[in-house]
Amino acid sequence: MLTLYNTLGRRLEPFEPRQAGKAAMYVCGPTVQSEPHLGHGRFAVVFDMIRRYLRWRGFEVTYVRNVTDVEDKIIAAAAASGETMEARAERMVELFHATFQELRVEPPDVEPRATEHIPQMIDLIERLIDKGLAYPAGNGDVYFSVRGLDSKYGKLSGRNVDDLRAGVRIEVNEAKVDPLDFALWKASKPGEPAWDSPWAPGRPGWHIECSAMAAEYLGDGFDIHGGGSDLIFPHHENEIAQSEGASGEIFARYWLHNGMVNLEGEKMSKSTGHVIDLAGAIEEFGGVAVRLLYLRAHYRSPLEFSEALVGEAKDALERIRRVLERAPLDAAIEPDSTVLDRFRVAMDDDFGTPDAIGVLFDAVREANRLIDSGGDPASIVAAVDEIVEVLGIRPPERDAGEGGENARIDALVAERDRARAARDFATSDRIRDELAAMGVSIEDGAGGTRWHRR
Repeated sequence: MLTLYNTLGRRLEPFEPRQAGKAAMYVCGPTVQSEPHLGHGRFAVVFDMIRRYLRWRGFEVTYVRNVTDVEDKIIAAAAASGETMEARAERMVELFHATFQELRVEPPDVEPRATEHIPQMIDLIERLIDKGLAYPAGNGDVYFSVRGLDSKYGKLSGRNVDDLRAGVRIEVNEAKVDPLDFALWKASKPGEPAWDSPWAPGRPGWHIECSAMAAEYLGDGFDIHGGGSDLIFPHHENEIAQSEGASGEIFARYWLHNGMVNLEGEKMSKSTGHVIDLAGAIEEFGGVAVRLLYLRAHYRSPLEFSEALVGEAKDALERIRRVLERAPLDAAIEPDSTVLDRFRVAMDDDFGTPDAIGVLFDAVREANRLIDSGGDPASIVAAVDEIVEVLGIRPPERDAGEGGENARIDALVAERDRARAARDFATSDRIRDELAAMGVSIEDGAGGTRWHRR
């Protein structure tokens, strides 16, 4: 049975979708003020993995991942760079798409942009006003009234409303009634992008954007709402308040949140500049190695990034590639059911990729053992092939130069084997040293010599 850790309630729960055999998933996508960093890559890979696994388990998945292309930070970044907000957002969206593709992240089924859904946001705000859960402030701004939901507000984050009020103050230039009230609509200042509304030309607040887009494509009570754990409060808390306040129905059934990526023990943050550029990491280590680094940690756990760890992931990919090269896949062979059953058990436990990857490398070792001993590795290799496809970690094709180097390595290994057979240990040692200088390790076994890059 597939179980998910639901942030709403903070417990593991069996996955029981709104409609049998189908899974509807909304994930908060990037706010595109600047280039993607490693934290953005993690959320993208985590929810791509979840989508792939649900699909493998037989669910028909509808995956919606939005783009926030209007927001205060984007306006500020555009002004600083001398671009329009639209040009800045479009340029950043292209960068996000390019890096996500390198991480083997499949495009969502729907990728709505906030600027394309202003009418839906205005409609939602009007419904909240009609229900007494929002109010125009008189200056063109509209605020959500948290006081109207006192007993229900905070159910996702577990925060107490009174405690929250004690820690928040109203700014001098704000016209809201309660410190916790948040903007649904912001009147525009001169030179800022604006849309017409019943209150004043302006733009939507951040939280209302996701509520409107999720409702537009998935309706009430959809299955999974996801995002980074930094969004639990206030963003996701406010989404629930708005959406359930307007409809009276459950907004989303399961709330899943990925952990943050840390550098030297601190969370990565654009605002502090404590980040690593995602495109740079991909260029240095390869997109699939970065993806595997993400998946070797459980999606809810913090992830420490280091060159050593991503180097280990790169080496692990090489082991997968080598076994697939040693025993090419036979399409007529069924994957080993025991391996796939173990993989399913690991993943059914809240998408437990660390244990699932352990199953994968157990299978890689067993396939190599069978090859070395003259056994038949076909069904094990077929299972390896299926798992790497589900997790999206199939090793990339070798380029022409690398392929030529492989041929050179194979020739040296064969020459060394002949030297060892002739007891010419001086030549054997010389070749081992030459291979070591190329960054290649060799392992002598009963089935012959294996090599891999360090």
